[in-house]
Amino acid sequence: MNTVSLIGRPNTGKSSLFNRLIGEKKSIIMDNPGITRDRIYGKVTYNKKSFHLIDTGGIDLSQEDFNERIRIQAEVAIMESDVCVFVVDGLTDITENDRLIASILQKQNKKIIVAVNKIDNEKRKENIYSFYELGFEHVIAVSAEHKLGIKELLEEITKDFNENPTLPKDDVLKFSFIGRPNTGKSSLTNALLNEERVIVSNVAGTTRDAVDIKFNYEGNPYIVVDTAGLRKKGRIFESVEKYSLIRTLKAIEESDVCVLVINAEEGIIEHDKHIASYAIDAGKCLVIAVNKWDTVANQDQAIKEWNTRIKNEFQFATYAKVVFLSALTKKRIHTLMPAIIESFENATREIKTSALNDVISEAYMLHPAPSYKGRRLKIYFINQSGTRPPKFTFNVNNKGLVHFSYQRYLENTLRSNFELEGTPIVIQFKNKNDDEL
Repeated sequence: MNTVSLIGRPNTGKSSLFNRLIGEKKSIIMDNPGITRDRIYGKVTYNKKSFHLIDTGGIDLSQEDFNERIRIQAEVAIMESDVCVFVVDGLTDITENDRLIASILQKQNKKIIVAVNKIDNEKRKENIYSFYELGFEHVIAVSAEHKLGIKELLEEITKDFNENPTLPKDDVLKFSFIGRPNTGKSSLTNALLNEERVIVSNVAGTTRDAVDIKFNYEGNPYIVVDTAGLRKKGRIFESVEKYSLIRTLKAIEESDVCVLVINAEEGIIEHDKHIASYAIDAGKCLVIAVNKWDTVANQDQAIKEWNTRIKNEFQFATYAKVVFLSALTKKRIHTLMPAIIESFENATREIKTSALNDVISEAYMLHPAPSYKGRRLKIYFINQSGTRPPKFTFNVNNKGLVHFSYQRYLENTLRSNFELEGTPIVIQFKNKNDDEL
């Protein structure tokens, strides 16, 4: 999938444009409790073409205190991108800061689009011509606030992108190690492959910084996506943690199961939850692997404490399978593949319609939905309408009567009665005799 970044100085409206572009996507993103988002990444789909979007924040190159970290952030975002959208303020003249940023972008072998923001009427469109002085071919007038010029901008961004391919599902289970830098992802990959495993072949991945590695486990083929190997300017990438996430997003798309690797020495931090949430949003199975377990004292007691901590910190993914292991010593590494395989099997599981209706009917009788203004939700029928992840459609009298807490009750009922550990599930409601969900 292509990557697009928004570049520009402060106060040009990049964040507003970011939010506007994200709002154009057609896929549904669920709001899960317990997830804090920094809103720096997003996925946009337009005319059957999708791309990752990065918001770099304000870049002020003219300030003397512009430090190396900020400079590296800008450099990483540009290098990761196929298209850079240079956002400028259409209500002001070109600033020295704009010219400095333009000079950096001109040195890149990238498509650059100048988005002249805050152009909210025809008269102001005359303001855009002065911005051709920045030296770029594509200059487009937009108003993020008033949603003007957004279609034209998206047309230009995606002009050379390919439509989203409809690829047949591979029978080989593919999983990836995801997580922050220095959690031991690369070591875990090597440990897994070296323990009575045979590498069939090394296949260059479709993304720039991932490699698909085929291997056998108990006589069956599997593919692990190694996101640890960085082919260009690794020092720069590793020094900017949040921008390295873009490679993780690409690996997630390629995978059936995502293994979130957490460093037992450092504990759980907010960024771990960010990364996990992207796997959930993508509908992928999740296994949480607590690595460097050899450094933990009183391990039996520690497992109980860690399980409680994970349950509290990952409230949006309490179904994730959890393993504790050490890539260095290979202790407990035998627990990893069974967790991955079982999660995938549960994601592909098809449940009989009769069994679903028996379970939900009993659950409804035990705890009917709460009434709202004299009306009560009624469930007529439930069926499984998809897999990977499992999707369940409830036929009801009025989907507007579904309260979040009752939906959570129905999800918990499904999970407690059927083997769905390790996989997210999708629940949707459909009015009776209504084709629209």
